[in-house]
Amino acid sequence: MRAARYYDNRDIRIEDIETPTVEPGTVGIDVAWCGICGSDLHEYVDGPIFIPPHGQPHPISGESAPVTLGHEMSGVVYEVGEGVEDVAVGDHVVVEPYIIDEDVDTGPDSNDYHLSPNMNFIGLGGRGGGLSEKIVVQRRWVHPVDKSVPLDEAALIEPLSVGAHAVERSRAKAGDVAIVGGAGPIGLLTSAVLKGIGVTVVISELSEIRRRKAIDSGVADHAFDPREVDVVEEVRKLTDGRGADIAFECTSVQVVLDTLMDALRPRGVLTVVSIWGHKGELDMQKLVLKEIDVRGTIAYVNTHPQTIKLVEEGKINLKPFITGKIGLDDLIDKGFDTLINHNETAVKILVSPSGKGL
Repeated sequence: MRAARYYDNRDIRIEDIETPTVEPGTVGIDVAWCGICGSDLHEYVDGPIFIPPHGQPHPISGESAPVTLGHEMSGVVYEVGEGVEDVAVGDHVVVEPYIIDEDVDTGPDSNDYHLSPNMNFIGLGGRGGGLSEKIVVQRRWVHPVDKSVPLDEAALIEPLSVGAHAVERSRAKAGDVAIVGGAGPIGLLTSAVLKGIGVTVVISELSEIRRRKAIDSGVADHAFDPREVDVVEEVRKLTDGRGADIAFECTSVQVVLDTLMDALRPRGVLTVVSIWGHKGELDMQKLVLKEIDVRGTIAYVNTHPQTIKLVEEGKINLKPFITGKIGLDDLIDKGFDTLINHNETAVKILVSPSGKGL
């Protein structure tokens, strides 16, 4: 089968590799769609970060570069391993793409398995990836999705779960005013979750298409271009001079982080969602004098079931955020290059590893 393989910084190759074997306790999935994530872009430009470099195998997966990329995937079950009785051939599924040590409690009451030692992600740390025609995944990490949800939209459930967990970490509540720095996929999907619980959302974003997408999709009440207006002043106008209650950093850009610090009210909450491939700086004096809470958030923890339910019930519409579909051969030129160098023209680009649906 064909797959996108990460060798090193700016070195991704489309290759033919062996089809994985379905073993007891696992599920074989024909990948329908896989999204290109900001984390994939960071690995390409700044990495390896999560990807174990060649010759330095990950302690759980035992793999190192080259590895197959892709962790935002949807697909159809083609085979189930011995002992798997609650998933059937033909089911539509998404993957919660974790690589976690077997001795870690990943049960429904756990709220910290995603923080366990050596945690990594399928599609980054090994065990296959969504940028391949097929993948075999342990049953624990496979989530059925109702067939009423189109498979292309289902591929966005993984990043939507990131947004849902970030909102949970922020302790946002109805009536709050939130400022979201960046209207890329994670910023937009975080905003969608915020709107779903009754939060007023303000977005700061350079790209006109992304600002328009935020407003037209209904996930933002206001979307400002920081080159044209003073975003901090606009937030103050909207909040009677108080400032935003919560802020979400979704860009890994220093000036955005600084803007959010200034836009927050005293005792506001700053939640850092993006993966930083470099060190950021925090104005400690502002942090102290405003008593700002700073919280990190990584991925999700038992978040997929509730996120899937939101989509199945029609409470969040994912279709508007899909702005491109490509095949595996166009991964770099029409995928990575677009999102790195022309991201003002796209939000979420999906890849069909088999070419079906294009």
